[in-house]
Amino acid sequence: MQALSARPLEDTEVRIAVRAAGLNFPDLLMTRGGYQFRPDPPFVPGVEAAGDILEVGPGVTRFAKGDRVIAPVRMGAFAEQAVALEDALFHLPDCFSYEEGASWFVSATTAWHALNDKGQIKPGETLLVLGASGGVGMAAVQLGVHKGARVIGLASTQAKADAIRAAGAEAAFLNDQPDLIEAVKTATQGRGVDVVYDPVGGPLAMAATRMIGWNGRFLIVGFASGDIPNFPANHALIKGYSIMGLRAGEAVRRDPDLGRRTHEALSLLAQQGVMRPHISHRFSLAEANKAFEAMEKREIIGRAVILP
Repeated sequence: MQALSARPLEDTEVRIAVRAAGLNFPDLLMTRGGYQFRPDPPFVPGVEAAGDILEVGPGVTRFAKGDRVIAPVRMGAFAEQAVALEDALFHLPDCFSYEEGASWFVSATTAWHALNDKGQIKPGETLLVLGASGGVGMAAVQLGVHKGARVIGLASTQAKADAIRAAGAEAAFLNDQPDLIEAVKTATQGRGVDVVYDPVGGPLAMAATRMIGWNGRFLIVGFASGDIPNFPANHALIKGYSIMGLRAGEAVRRDPDLGRRTHEALSLLAQQGVMRPHISHRFSLAEANKAFEAMEKREIIGRAVILP
């Protein structure tokens, strides 16, 4: 396998020997030109990695050769080496393996921005997570529990529901069970949920609007189902709930102060071992096509990693 060209590093860049790279749904969308960021082909996918620093640029002060790091990148993680910016890096916590570090940042950032900055979830509130067995879903389950919320997860299979409970959810229900709406209402003593975290979209999103309580918050994270819902404005008015969209990466790019605060918060959460990924699949770099197939078929529970 040919390594990336060893071009000279710019002032605050670092070169990393990739030990593991995390697979994310945006990677799949990007290969099809279906994501907000559309690089011109050919390009190397992969937006997060973990590994060892091989070289640092002349202006780098917080990291040194040999440091173990979590490395978010715009693309290029599915390779033997990757280049990242110093300000984006995190020290890999001792409690994390390379595989966990490589599949932590994107999910953790999305969950943090959604539940902290947007949803502002409080201890004792109830959080409903759609697609809770996926990477961003399971991170939201774990962060919700960490923040003192009561968490309910939805899943497509019993195995996924079991994984959601193992991640800390108080209850987990199947998407297709006939009494789903009543089951969630019963679990909340009829009050409905306070926050809906939705990376799925489609009909399930519409069903979730019937599970939300008075003055709730509906967080639009993505449309993994491929179906973008049309929310009824009159229903939001009657129940007094808010519908909020979020793009964690774009938010910190547009607001550097938010980016600084987010990096500090995530650094602490990483050191505490919060949102440690559940990894169900591992692929070699040569098997990257199989990794994408597994993601498209919804076979992955939690996260999958690619190992150069």
